[in-house]
Amino acid sequence: MKAQRNRFLLDESDTPTHWYNILADVDVQESDVRRLRPLGESEEHRSNGVALNLPLSMYRGSVGRERFVEIPDEVREQYQRWRPTPLVRAHRLEQALDTPAHIYYKYEGANASGSHKLNTAVAQAYFYRKAGVQELSTGSGAGQWGTALSMACQMYGLGLTVFMVRVSHDQKPYRRVLMELHGARVLASPSATTEAGKELLAKQPDSHGSLAIANAEALEYARTVPSGRFAVGSGENHVLLHQTVIGEEALLQMERAGEFPDVVIGAMGAGSNFAGLAFPFHRERLREGVHTRLVAVEPEACPKMTRGRYAWDYNDLSGSTPMTKMYTLGHTFAAPGVHAGGLRYHGAAPLVSALYDRGLLEAVSYGQKAVFEAGALFARTEHVIPAPESAHAIRCAIDEAVKARAERRPAVILLNVSGHGLLDLSAYQQFLAGDLEDHPVSDEQIAASLAALPDQAPLGAS
Repeated sequence: MKAQRNRFLLDESDTPTHWYNILADVDVQESDVRRLRPLGESEEHRSNGVALNLPLSMYRGSVGRERFVEIPDEVREQYQRWRPTPLVRAHRLEQALDTPAHIYYKYEGANASGSHKLNTAVAQAYFYRKAGVQELSTGSGAGQWGTALSMACQMYGLGLTVFMVRVSHDQKPYRRVLMELHGARVLASPSATTEAGKELLAKQPDSHGSLAIANAEALEYARTVPSGRFAVGSGENHVLLHQTVIGEEALLQMERAGEFPDVVIGAMGAGSNFAGLAFPFHRERLREGVHTRLVAVEPEACPKMTRGRYAWDYNDLSGSTPMTKMYTLGHTFAAPGVHAGGLRYHGAAPLVSALYDRGLLEAVSYGQKAVFEAGALFARTEHVIPAPESAHAIRCAIDEAVKARAERRPAVILLNVSGHGLLDLSAYQQFLAGDLEDHPVSDEQIAASLAALPDQAPLGAS
């Protein structure tokens, strides 16, 4: 089988010139999903003492109604160092499953950071530098975001402090090395550096941490740096916007393959890699009247969409952020230490949540063992070792293909393999040794966390 039959390659000139803004096609008002909006550099609003500033140009692009937002030339030039990324037909996986389904995967793991996160990291670093910011701080789950942002900050001469969730900091030490190699300072969260970290450590000295805690520390730290800002790698409108380069390329590649997906699948942390692939396909199904299903896949250890509540909640443990309306397990929820650290966030992006609430998306959850079984099969058949996060999407794609086999019907399946697993080999080692465990959360745990949701919704909100 020749390689060109598997891959649908684009060249440098095919790198998207615009991001896709789903707000042009979905009637979601900013007031419907956010209590306090982040303001531009010329304005300032403080919630619990935290400055919530975004560069005005980046903010406008993420809340406007223009369908397409132009990518600055300098950002597009950086994108062209690794974009367009390949779309691959998974023939060998199809053969192993004996399925009539055609399985395609968009592979985002070949850039220097190893994941899709570089798509927004480069854009954010560019906009922050233009706004005169000199240092960023952030929270990072499994480390992909921290790695990507460290590289982007180095490109644009920005300092960076990363609060990395402690369980991932310990599980994935080479992520920390990558960040430090690119000039970032990396702290295991909860840390003794911030008041939020100290308070939690006093209560739970052995805390594994969570992204909500890491974000709380990064927000607090940002207040201490005069020219510093807090940056986020998933969930916010501007992040989802930047990631739509994935779906825009995939649309063109699927056209060249002569097919259109019946189902589009992405792993679900806060929503960036799922939305990056799925949102442009939502636009196309509106325009063409097709019936493509969009499926978000989450771990059963952090089932914010399948078992959470659509409610107003904070994005960090301290409650320093504006409240957003989202599917959430509660900002105090700390997910068990599964290896898919990028999927342990307590809430789903407000835009993803709004679409899910309207029945425009589907969501499923899986246990860790089933996910690694899928990741191992993918590695053996496609010779790509997927990150644990991406293995969730692979698990769902395999189940869809097996269902097509059982029903003896054709199906076209598209998924996002949003990162490689070369720094997750210790997790695969545990899987091969039979030492990997599932970590389902109980109804009681979820109920206790949801009980800590803010008492009052914004005025006029449902």
